[in-house]
Amino acid sequence: MEEDTTLDFRGKKFHFIVDLPEQYHIHDFTKGIDKSPHEYSIGRYDEDRKGLYESELFSGIRTLHVGIDIGGPINTPVYAFHDGIIFDQKYLSADGDYGNVIIMEHDFNGTKLWALYGHLSSESIKHLNIGQRIEAGQIIGWFGEKHENGGWEPHVHFQLSLEKPTNCDMPGVVNPLEREFALRKFPDPRLVLGSLY
Repeated sequence: MEEDTTLDFRGKKFHFIVDLPEQYHIHDFTKGIDKSPHEYSIGRYDEDRKGLYESELFSGIRTLHVGIDIGGPINTPVYAFHDGIIFDQKYLSADGDYGNVIIMEHDFNGTKLWALYGHLSSESIKHLNIGQRIEAGQIIGWFGEKHENGGWEPHVHFQLSLEKPTNCDMPGVVNPLEREFALRKFPDPRLVLGSLY
């Protein structure tokens, strides 16, 4: 990566992307499916999820999760964590993919940061256009249903990237052999989401 990846968030306050209740479940997907006893839940960053990604999309070797999943009811609102612009949006229809996804671009004192929000409902993102300015706390979508979000339970996959995406996609799951590089390129979303777990 050639760009400066120094992010200085001192003094910054970010908006939540999902308004979580006090009680929510922290998943452990290291052994496969982990059902939540609560309505809302969190899927962890930097978690090796062997046995969870069975579709052809993952080639049987991509198991390390490099975003954070926030699960909840269908149509749960998703908010922008910071001011920015809509960098791209698309429908990724493959089994296990993001379904409706948007990527926002943010500028922090000259350093660019991109944020992906995946598994949204198609109806909820119709109002968005590439290049559109979005303010922190603005609703940018809702959790989509399984039939339109790649076949997953309703949730948002949130991921940060220090490298400009070449299309409307980021690998949310990578080969564990690429962990060190991937974690530098896709930093921990808790930098902006706070200490969720």
